[in-house]
Amino acid sequence: MRVAVCQLNSRDDRAENLRVARELLERASAAGADLAVLPEYVDYLGPGKTAPDPETADGEFGRFFARAARELGIWVHAGSFHEAGPDADHTFNTTLIFDPGGSLTASYRKIHLYDVEIAGRVSYQESRTVAPGSETVVTEIGGVRTGLSICYDLRFPELYRRLAVEGDARVLVVPAAFMMHTGRDHWEVLLRARAIENQCYVVAAGQIGDHEPGRTCFGRSMVIDPWGTVIAQAPDTIGIVTADLDLPRLAQIRAELPSLANRRL
Repeated sequence: MRVAVCQLNSRDDRAENLRVARELLERASAAGADLAVLPEYVDYLGPGKTAPDPETADGEFGRFFARAARELGIWVHAGSFHEAGPDADHTFNTTLIFDPGGSLTASYRKIHLYDVEIAGRVSYQESRTVAPGSETVVTEIGGVRTGLSICYDLRFPELYRRLAVEGDARVLVVPAAFMMHTGRDHWEVLLRARAIENQCYVVAAGQIGDHEPGRTCFGRSMVIDPWGTVIAQAPDTIGIVTADLDLPRLAQIRAELPSLANRRL
């Protein structure tokens, strides 16, 4: 399986964000990708007061990426968007997966919400406007068991262990808008840890650069193999990188170092 991670700088112009996302999907398709992964909040990352109205999975957002998957003939992981939530004050932060025919095959609602206060640096309470999901999701993408997560989920290893063990995942996907001040120290370390401890490929697509209001994302989208080696990494700009996932190598690593089979807890 060839995967592409698409790195964007989404802002408060939804039409422009979607235009760039489509352009990157076209580049991924031209590069021979079977699966293209977009980052968290791919369609809008700006002030809440001008955010688009939340939608259901079959709304404008879903139709846009279903059409892209169908026209390009690839699997599309549509990052995430503001899905209509449980009440008027809360949305869900939701991933949608489309097959090459344009059919919605899976969705995942972000479980862990980014509620962080770092004095003088960041104050962000995602739970004020977003409701948490409650279900882990593993789905087949091109016949490969793939576990879904979003951004802040990355800090909770128990989620990924469940995806790998109970869900039999071989690939873990992480769309993100990881903040600069934490991303420069933690992003790659956490991604590599999730790959090593679960003996899975990790495919992580991030937002890059400045966004409103006063937010800077780290970028460095990457693909990591089950040994923890970074096999593809995006430079600090909008664009894509591709990598080929070697599933026989994954099986070999699990056979030679059977840490999943040896676990006692």
